[in-house]
Amino acid sequence: MSNIPNCPECASEYTYDDGSLFVCPDCGHEFTADAVAAVSKEASDGPVYKDAFGNVLQDGDTVTVVKDLKVGGTSEVLKIGTKVKNIRLCGGDHDIDCKIPGFGGMKLKTSVVKKA
Repeated sequence: MSNIPNCPECASEYTYDDGSLFVCPDCGHEFTADAVAAVSKEASDGPVYKDAFGNVLQDGDTVTVVKDLKVGGTSEVLKIGTKVKNIRLCGGDHDIDCKIPGFGGMKLKTSVVKKA
């Protein structure tokens, strides 16, 4: 049995060794063993959450809202520049669980906040 990894792009098992690269005949993707190790390490560490400017977010961070947001079910608006303290990161459609003074518990997307 050989030690050739599956393709990281399409998960094909028909990859082959071509010198210093592995090649996938199904999708044409070429990759190195280092690239496979990096992808598997990232998958084992879990998802990485980034704000609107690419900064990595962690539980307990303070973030700032970067655009006005309509709050569903009310006529109120969450204004740009609102600081949100002690966020919790979670999976799903909205990545941030938080409490905002004056609004209560809320879920936000990472694409509408920046790290403070």
